Amino acid sequence: MLDTLSVIIPTRNEAPLIGRFLAALPASMELIVVDASNDETPAIIERARPHNTRVIRSPAGVAEARAIGAAAASGDWLIFSDADVHFAPGYFDRFARYTDSDAVYGPKFATAAYRWYSAIFTGGQRMAHALGFPAASGSNMAVRSDVLKAIGGFRCDLPVNEDSELFLRLAYRGYRIRFAADLAVYSLDDRRLRRGAVRKLFHSTARCALIALGLRVPLPQRLLRHDWGYWSTTRR
Repeated sequence: MLDTLSVIIPTRNEAPLIGRFLAALPASMELIVVDASNDETPAIIERARPHNTRVIRSPAGVAEARAIGAAAASGDWLIFSDADVHFAPGYFDRFARYTDSDAVYGPKFATAAYRWYSAIFTGGQRMAHALGFPAASGSNMAVRSDVLKAIGGFRCDLPVNEDSELFLRLAYRGYRIRFAADLAVYSLDDRRLRRGAVRKLFHSTARCALIALGLRVPLPQRLLRHDWGYWSTTRR
């Protein structure tokens, strides 16, 4: 199974965290890193994982970085994640249970300090999925490579929520999507939550609601092409 999976991450100055992310990956699995760092992140990756790894240097934003990584990957399934998480033990063994679908996503749990946020966010994912609105996180989602190509890939004009938009578009077009509660990732750093957990929750909910609405009725695209201040407060 592992030879059919590719893990894709964008990185930007992740030297403090990338080692723990890499430690959770099977050595035989392909990893594609699209890196915009000016720290030691690429060197750490090269030392820790010299095989089955490709680092592509690019100043691209998150959506474009995911698209670049997808184009470079060879797996039948593309697992998109971020460098500030680690995969739960057994994640990749359990993944085989979901390969009858077109796309799958699981929960992302914050650290203990933000357990309340995890409960709200994961509960919201379950509820939204039951209503036909997959609330995917770019830290923990996977798409069949042929399906990603068929749907046109990521919307690279979005500075944020490109992950949610992709899965909402997949659902709108009738692809089979599963929410996998047993495929979890765990946050290594809650820096975004420390800068305003309620604000982040509202930001994501409001933008995803607009994305879902925009799939059904025409909306001014400028509403989504601005990040609403997200990166101005979360970039390192």
